[in-house]
Amino acid sequence: MTPFLIPYWLDVDIATNSNPPPDATEQFAEAINAQLARSNGKDVYIYVHGYKVVFENPLLVSTELWHFLGYNGVFIAYSWPSTPSKFAYIKDSDTAAGFARNLRLLIESVAANTDVERIHIIGYSNGTRLVTRALEQLALKHYGEGADEIYEELRIENVILIGSDLDRGVFGSYIADGLLNVSKHLTVYLSKHDKALGFARFLTRRDRLGQMWGGSAGEMTPFARDALIKFRDRISFINVSEAEGVRTGNGHGYFRSSLWVSSDLLMTLTYRLTPEQRGLIEQDDLPVYTFPSDYIERLWGAIEEVDPEFAKSYRVFKALRAKSE
Repeated sequence: MTPFLIPYWLDVDIATNSNPPPDATEQFAEAINAQLARSNGKDVYIYVHGYKVVFENPLLVSTELWHFLGYNGVFIAYSWPSTPSKFAYIKDSDTAAGFARNLRLLIESVAANTDVERIHIIGYSNGTRLVTRALEQLALKHYGEGADEIYEELRIENVILIGSDLDRGVFGSYIADGLLNVSKHLTVYLSKHDKALGFARFLTRRDRLGQMWGGSAGEMTPFARDALIKFRDRISFINVSEAEGVRTGNGHGYFRSSLWVSSDLLMTLTYRLTPEQRGLIEQDDLPVYTFPSDYIERLWGAIEEVDPEFAKSYRVFKALRAKSE
């Protein structure tokens, strides 16, 4: 069974004033519940792609991630109408912001109409604009409610932003509106080798959320440092700059090119571990986590602790494979 592909016209199309079929929500919920019933856990994962990709791209990426999650839960590929052209950056940036409402409605529908226990959202590149704006809308709708009360209704566990092409100042305003109350935890991956974000900064003259502090991306302000320390139980910034494989290509697709980063992402989604539990260490100069040189050994130590049966099975598999070779 392939991941669900959610097109941008899931909700009402404002331009044509047309509605989806009357029974679309019910059928969609039934399909999700059927898959959840076959899974070990009742988790729903939503992947939101970046700019200039074709319609099938999010389905491919979602299938890859779902494969390494053991096909547990339900993986939804949310496809918003990006334009497959490198010259469509400004257009796609506006579109990403505009279609945040549709993502919000999807999240609310899944939480209200299915048997899901936890919702996880993975946003990539320009798609993180869409994700964060949808979360801000949810925060404003639930203004005055506590984080536990919001979680009881929406059940958003992890939000992960990768290569985020979002203005840091805009992100700060979203936090001021209560964005961190909407999910259990928010993870932001950072890189100093991301050339795509470097170009985005050149075009916008604004630091991007997914850039590592320092150099052309600016230094961390005392306010930002204090905020990261204060809210460390709700948000983690992870510097992937020293992780193996992050410089592949233009350094923007590291969550697929780097075994270390993809493993960290999957550990977060599978076992819901903290950065320290996943083997990451905090930098000496910043309240940011990074990958140590012995990350793989640390990772296996974490797996041995939380899932010894899997670790044992994998050791047997490796031994048999080595013997056959």
